[in-house]
Amino acid sequence: MLYICKLNDIIMEAAIQKKATMFRLNSDLIDRLKEMAKREHRSLNNFVECVLLDVAYSEPNETTKAAIEEARSGKLRNVAPIDTSSVEAMFKSMGL
Repeated sequence: MLYICKLNDIIMEAAIQKKATMFRLNSDLIDRLKEMAKREHRSLNNFVECVLLDVAYSEPNETTKAAIEEARSGKLRNVAPIDTSSVEAMFKSMGL
């Protein structure tokens, strides 16, 4: 079987063996996943598989990991917010 999935804007194409499995999920979650799959014109199975592949195989790079850690540490709580009302205001609020 040929598998094609868009993962982080990269088209993955691979011949893989698939194994049938069953999960018990909240019915509201299933309905939401069906809606999301329908919007992308995909089957529920394909949509859920691609979401799981994205989660399982997408790891942030070192710069992103450092930014996440900095945000979680609370160091940014006392930093003035960036003014996004205009480009000029944004640059000024960033000290540029």
